[in-house]
Amino acid sequence: MKRILIIGGYGNFGRFIAGMLGREDNIQLIISGRNENKAKALAVKLNAKNTPETAILDINKGLDQSLATIKPDIVVHTSGPYQGQSYKVAKSCIDQGCHYVDLADAREFVAGIGELDQASKDKGVLVCAGASSVPCLTSAIVDEYIDEFKKLETLEYGIATAQLTNRGLATTSAVLSYAGKPFKTLIDGQMKDIYGWLDLRWRRFWGLNLRPLGNCDIPDLEIFPKRYPTLKTIRFQAGLELKVLHLILWVLSSLARFRLFPPLQPLAPTLLRISYFFDTFGKDDSGFYMKLSGTDKNNHPKDIHFDLVARHGDGLYIPSMPAILMAKKLANDEIAETGACPCVGFITLDDYLNGLKEFGITWKHTG
Repeated sequence: MKRILIIGGYGNFGRFIAGMLGREDNIQLIISGRNENKAKALAVKLNAKNTPETAILDINKGLDQSLATIKPDIVVHTSGPYQGQSYKVAKSCIDQGCHYVDLADAREFVAGIGELDQASKDKGVLVCAGASSVPCLTSAIVDEYIDEFKKLETLEYGIATAQLTNRGLATTSAVLSYAGKPFKTLIDGQMKDIYGWLDLRWRRFWGLNLRPLGNCDIPDLEIFPKRYPTLKTIRFQAGLELKVLHLILWVLSSLARFRLFPPLQPLAPTLLRISYFFDTFGKDDSGFYMKLSGTDKNNHPKDIHFDLVARHGDGLYIPSMPAILMAKKLANDEIAETGACPCVGFITLDDYLNGLKEFGITWKHTG
C-alpha cells in the first residue's frame, strides 16, 4: 500500500486525480489543502477502494512538519500557479524521502527543476515537474513520430480552450503572467523574442470551429531545442473559445507590451469574474493540434498532423492524466529512475491515450 498525498486535492485538477487514483487497490489517498472541510466533503463523495484520509496543509506554512506527520510515499502537487513559485514543496519532499510529481506549466519552473537532481538522487527519490499537457503530452507525440523523419525541423501546435470547462484563479493567473511580456522561442534556428498573447492568427480546429490564437510561454520552448536538436522552429499558441474575449485579451496584452496598460496578472480575479458573464455564449468543447514538419528518409518534405478534440468538458482531464499515470507507475515500482527532471520520456503516447479512452476525447493523425 502506497500513501499518495494530493496537495490541492479538492481543486479542479486534484479532484479528478483523486478520483482516478482512488480506484487502485494499492493506493491510500490523502486529500489535503488549506480547507479540511472541502477535503472531507470530497473524501465522502469518492468511491475509493480505500477510504481516503484528509489533512490540512499549507505549502507556505509548516510544510515540513505536515509531511513528517502524514508520511507520504508520493506527493502530487497541484497548487498553482507555478509561475514565480519556488521549489519549496519539492525540497520538502526530498527531505522527507518521498517522490514528487507536479502539474507545472511554468517555463522556468519546469526547465530549472534539474537543480534538485543531485539532492534527489542522494535521497533515492524522483522529482518530476511538468506532468501535464506540456511538456508531457507534447513530447510524447514528438517521440512517437520522430523516427519517421530523417530530420525534424518544425513544430507548430496549439490549444483551443472551452469557455465552460472549469477554470480557476490559479490557471487564469498563470496564463496572464506573460501577457504582453517578451519570452524566447526558436525561430529559424535562433532563439528570438515574441510577446505573450500577441501574433494573432486564426485556425480551424478539427471537430471544432475557427479559433483565434496567440503566443503562450510554456516549458517546451526551453526544453525541446535541447531534446530535439534538429529543430529550427517551435511555435506554440493557445486561444479562448469566445472570439470577443480573446480579442479583448489581445488588445490588453498589446497595450501592456507598450506599457499603456498595467500588467494583467494582478487583474486575474477581476478578469475571471468578468469571463463568467459570457458563459451563456460558450460551449465545453476544446481541441489540440500539432504539426510536425521536416524531411523523410529520402530527403523529401514530410508533415505529420496530430489532432485531438475533447467534448462535454472532458478537456480538463488531459492535463491531469500525466500526474495520474506517473503516480500509478511510482506506486507500482515501475520507475527505477531517481533525480529531478521535467516529465518527458516517462509516458508514451499510447499510455497517455489509453488513459483518456473512457472520456469524450477523440484523436487522429495523418501523414
